[in-house]
Amino acid sequence: MHALIFAAGRGERMRPLTDATPKPLLQAGGKRLIEWHLENLARAGVREVVINTSHLAEQFPAVLGDGARWGLRVVYSYEGPEPLETGGGMLRALPLLGDDPFIAVNGDIWTDFDFSTLPQNPDGTAHLVLVDNPAHHPHGDFALEHGRVYNEQRLTFAGIGVYRPELLVAQAAGRFSIVPILRAGMREGKISGEHFTGTWNDIGTPQRLDELDQQLRAE
Repeated sequence: MHALIFAAGRGERMRPLTDATPKPLLQAGGKRLIEWHLENLARAGVREVVINTSHLAEQFPAVLGDGARWGLRVVYSYEGPEPLETGGGMLRALPLLGDDPFIAVNGDIWTDFDFSTLPQNPDGTAHLVLVDNPAHHPHGDFALEHGRVYNEQRLTFAGIGVYRPELLVAQAAGRFSIVPILRAGMREGKISGEHFTGTWNDIGTPQRLDELDQQLRAE
């Protein structure tokens, strides 16, 4: 499978760290956040990775290169000086992702999730990974019942999923979120999902980054 790593955001909540460094390139446990993803994707058998960029975009190829050190082929989808959000960024990257379902993961999370367990041929237009609600997001995003995701606040979306390109075929290029499209798919029963109970961290603040760094170094 191909994979897309969302890395275009400005990381406003992480300032001042993100004034000079894109959030996915910040380090925890001696590695950049995005490097953990690249290692895990390669371990899962992924060989083609697209990284979408905007804020400080030139740093990504300078640091990560072509992905050869992980046994990957990494290419970059530049969105321009303003990020296109999840939907717009995904749509722009589609020509690089091919015609088959692909993995997409947020560049600012840390997890030990095994990407090889994701369905290569999801039953519907998307398959989402949900996790227990963290303290900073107590109400959650979606609900999961009998393998289907619903638009009720019970669990938190992990920022990990498998998407079919046709999910976005009706969308015009530009800046938009993927969430309303997913919610429309939920109403039609087209979004499958799973509940992951392993380690997952949303690195949304400098404090959470520091806590993760200490945790990984202790391990």
